[in-house]
Amino acid sequence: MGNSGFLATLLLPTLLCVHLSVGSVTGLGVNWGTMATHKLPPETVVKMLKDNGIKKVKLFDADSNTMGALAGSDLEVMVAIPNDQLLAMNSYDRAKEWVKKNITLYNFKGGVNIKYVAVGNEPFLQTYNGSFVNTTFPALQNIQNALNDAGVGDTIKVTVPLNADVYNSPESNPVPSAGRFRTDISRPMSQIVDLLAKNGAPFTVNIYPFLSLYGNDDFPFNYAFFDGGNPIVDNKIQYTNVFDANFDTLVSALKAVGHGSMPIIIGEVGWPTDGDKNANMANAQRFYNGLFPRLAANTGTPLRPGYIEVYLFGLIDEDAKSIAPGNFERHWGIFRYDGQPKFPIDLSGQNQTKFLIGAKDVKYLKQQWCMFNPNAKNIGKLVDNINYACTFSDCTALGFGSSCNGLDANGNASYAFNMYYQVQNQKDTACSFQGISASKLKDQLKQNWK
Repeated sequence: MGNSGFLATLLLPTLLCVHLSVGSVTGLGVNWGTMATHKLPPETVVKMLKDNGIKKVKLFDADSNTMGALAGSDLEVMVAIPNDQLLAMNSYDRAKEWVKKNITLYNFKGGVNIKYVAVGNEPFLQTYNGSFVNTTFPALQNIQNALNDAGVGDTIKVTVPLNADVYNSPESNPVPSAGRFRTDISRPMSQIVDLLAKNGAPFTVNIYPFLSLYGNDDFPFNYAFFDGGNPIVDNKIQYTNVFDANFDTLVSALKAVGHGSMPIIIGEVGWPTDGDKNANMANAQRFYNGLFPRLAANTGTPLRPGYIEVYLFGLIDEDAKSIAPGNFERHWGIFRYDGQPKFPIDLSGQNQTKFLIGAKDVKYLKQQWCMFNPNAKNIGKLVDNINYACTFSDCTALGFGSSCNGLDANGNASYAFNMYYQVQNQKDTACSFQGISASKLKDQLKQNWK
């Protein structure tokens, strides 16, 4: 069967075998998130990126261990300031301190090839209820000025990765030419765009065609992909997919505030593989098989033909991410938790069916699992124990429409118990559950799975 039990907590219903072969990438970036219960060593991830020819990486912080691993790699890096630090960056002294600690420290020959600083991450999301509206622009301004004062402002630019909800979406207004920024954030958006333009910095947007389908059964399914249909026509321009329509809605919004030619980066785009009825391997492959050839051909969009700088979301699944947006949040990676590829994918856009190169020398836990004991007498608190296990581990694959939704009650309990057991590094005490589970079931299971 191969390794299991690891940090990735590979489970009974979802064990897979993969065969790896070489892939190649040109001009494509990835998001490297680290919200996992068992993180791969940064050096392992950097090696994996280089093995697959990935040249650019976008981070969500500036962790010193990650930055140290990136030193000397020549990978182009976008470091980030999390939203909870934006208020602190409203102090120019704090901004200068941050730049000194996280930028100039690594700015030497053989250091980290930093190109962008992401100030916040989707700070204007409507679900944040305006929490960061008043702190984002001052932080952006201070960080750019601090970069200039440090003598690196010509080569390292600030940007703000923003969700596509900052402008009229194709769902709410299907005509891209009518794109405008939301009225409730029009002033800070104008300030941000003006500052980006003044400093020659790009506008960064996260576009998720998957989210057009999530929770909206009326959305035309094929329009979320690049080989679909359901076209809309805007000023004689035909749009056949939501990505193009969404992107050009932003182009129109930028044009409306006097910056129609501003460079645009796709900070995040991808498709999850679990946690929802539309989040699965087949749909993810369909999406990527449409996206990559377009990127390779520099097709662009009707209003912006040509090259688009893109960062995939994401590199590796993150089993500790918040699932407030949906269970799919933990399943965006093109690699599983342990750095092994999920499905054949060709990042070069040449329509070659092959697996990427997985992480090397991954250290796994023993091949042993924790399961529900159906013969246990004290099962009155079974539901409470399952809820406890799932609160402190990842049970998103059990949800409606997810990969393990078809398990029976015993299977659900075993899945939950085992998830918790693996997250807790297979401690004996992590498989007690008030006497209704059995642990260290290895030889029999190994035999059954051969």
